[in-house]
Amino acid sequence: MYLFTLIFITALGLTTLTRLWLASRQLGHIRAHRDVVPDDFSGQIALDAHQKAADYTSAKTRLGLVNTLLETILLLALTLGGGIQAIADFLPTWLDSDIWRGVVLILGVLLISALIELPLDLYRTFGIDARFGFNKMTPALFLTDLFKQILLSAALGIPLLLGVLWMMGKMGEHWWLFVWLAWMAFNLLILMLYPTVIAPLFNKFTPLADPVLATRIEALLTKCGFKSQGLFVMDGSKRSSHGNAYFSGFGASKQIVFFDTLLTRLDHEETEAVLAHELGHFKRRHVIKRIASMFVMSLAGLWLLGWLMPQDWFYLGLGVQTQSTASALLLFLLVSPAFTFLFHPLTSLVSRKHEFEADRYAAEQVNGEALVRALVKLYNDNAATLTPDPLHSMFYDSHPPASQRIAHLRAPQVQ
Repeated sequence: MYLFTLIFITALGLTTLTRLWLASRQLGHIRAHRDVVPDDFSGQIALDAHQKAADYTSAKTRLGLVNTLLETILLLALTLGGGIQAIADFLPTWLDSDIWRGVVLILGVLLISALIELPLDLYRTFGIDARFGFNKMTPALFLTDLFKQILLSAALGIPLLLGVLWMMGKMGEHWWLFVWLAWMAFNLLILMLYPTVIAPLFNKFTPLADPVLATRIEALLTKCGFKSQGLFVMDGSKRSSHGNAYFSGFGASKQIVFFDTLLTRLDHEETEAVLAHELGHFKRRHVIKRIASMFVMSLAGLWLLGWLMPQDWFYLGLGVQTQSTASALLLFLLVSPAFTFLFHPLTSLVSRKHEFEADRYAAEQVNGEALVRALVKLYNDNAATLTPDPLHSMFYDSHPPASQRIAHLRAPQVQ
C-alpha cells in the first residue's frame, strides 16, 4: 500500500467521522431544547413554531448524515475502488484526442455523482420541504429546472474544461498560472451575466411595483451611495415559501432583488432594514474580499495541483494507473475536501464576522429594531432553529446564531 493511500484514508476517515459527530451533536442539542422557546424570543415566537423549526432542522440534519455516508462511499469507489480507472478504460478507442477523452472522463464522473445525489434532492424537495409546508415546486418544474441546469452547465462548463485541459497540456510547467487567469476571467464574466442572462432562465423578475416602498428604498440607496440597474421582485414563491433579498451582479450590472415571499411578510420599515443589511455587505467590501480570497485560494490550489501532477504516487495512491491531466484534475477536485474540511470553522468565522458588520452598518442607516423584527419573522417563517449546537454552528454556519445576532444589534455600539 502506498503511503499517500494511508494519508488519504486517514484524512477521509477523520473528516467523515467529524461530520457524523457534529450532526449527532446537532440532533441531540436541538432535541434537548425543543420544548422551550429561548428567553430572548419568548412572546415573539410560539412554541409550536419553535418545535417546527427544531423538527425541520433535525430532518435536514438526518438527511445530511445519509449524504455524508454516500459521499464517502462514492469517493472510495471512484478512487481506491478503481471507478475512475474503470471509466478511463471504458472510453472508446476512436476517441483519440487526449483533451476530449479527459472531458468525457470528467463528465462521466460528474454524471455518476449527480445520479446518485438525485434521490436525495428529490426527497429534500418533495419529502422534507413538502412535509413542513415550504415546497411549492411541481415535479414538472423540478424536471424543467434540472434540464435547464444541465444545458447551462454544458454550455458554460464544457468550453471552460476544454480550455483548462488544453492549457494544462500545452502551457508548460507554469500552466497553473494561465489556468488561474482564465478561471478569474470566467468567474467575473459569470458575475456580470448572472442578473441579466442566467437568473431570468429560472425566475421571472418584475420591477418593484410598490411606489411607497420604492421611494423609501431609493432614498436609502442615495444615502448609502449605492447605484443599481433597478429594484426587482423575483417569483420565488413558485418554488418555495422561504423569503430572502439580495443584490447580484458586478460593477454596473448590479441589481437589487426581493423574493415576493419576503414582501408579503415584512412591512416597509422591515424590508428597508433587510436591504440595509445587504448594502452593508457592499459598503464593507465583503463581496470584493470574498472574491479576492477565492482567487487567492484557487491560485494556491492550482499551484499545488501543478506540483502533484508529475508525482506517480498521487495517481497510484488513489487507485488510478492512467496518468493524464484530466485524471490529475479530477482526483484533485474529488479528494481536496477530505483535506480541507477542518478549515471550515475559519471560513465560517470570517463569514459570521461579515454578517455582524453588515448588521452594524444597517443599524447605523435605519432603525435597528426594524431589522430585529425582520430577523425574528424570517427565522420564524423559514423555520430556522433558534438553538443550534454551538460546535456544529462554529463549523458550518455562515450566519451567527439568532440570539447572538439580535444581542449584537441591540448592543450600545450599534445604536
